[in-house]
Amino acid sequence: MLAGELNKNLIPQLKPDDTVAKALQLIADYKVSHLPVVSEDKYLGLISEEDLLDAEDVKLPIQALQNDFVPASIRSSDHFIHAVNISNQYQTNVVPIINEAQQLVGTITAQTLLETLAIFSGAQDPGGIIVLEMEKTQFSISEISRIVESNDATIIHLNTMTGPLNGMLNVTIQINKKELSVIIASFKRYEYDVIYYFGEEKFES
Repeated sequence: MLAGELNKNLIPQLKPDDTVAKALQLIADYKVSHLPVVSEDKYLGLISEEDLLDAEDVKLPIQALQNDFVPASIRSSDHFIHAVNISNQYQTNVVPIINEAQQLVGTITAQTLLETLAIFSGAQDPGGIIVLEMEKTQFSISEISRIVESNDATIIHLNTMTGPLNGMLNVTIQINKKELSVIIASFKRYEYDVIYYFGEEKFES
């Protein structure tokens, strides 16, 4: 999904001659951490609530704080994951979308990103979750898929993440079945380390 598809353009923009007081009021009204600043159709950056609160006088124009503008932005053609990274990198719940001419064409809110991530990750789909831990050299999508599919199940989402403490690869698999006992047994038979599972376990002796 591209960033442009998530553009709701609901967040107001500031002009350089708008006052700090006006900016703080808009931030409070729209419950955002930052607002975009635009001059003559050109996007200048984001101004944060924190920097506005640090201003010496609420009557000051926003342009007096231009050294504090945050250069966060994405293009409409960027993947929405890039917007998630920008939001995380700059700790902002507003991500501006600009075009080739550096014009502001819209914004994406953190709430929209969260909702899209939920869909993207398959969090709304029914099923069970199995988490495997392995060496990076052991990771094989084809083998993991074969093990799951041999038990009449389908992988609907797969994600990998390196453990921050041990450097091992954590592979999170979402499967279209909640009953996981047979699949877990298969992974263990192939010497995979199952460290978590979320679903139903109905082992029979």
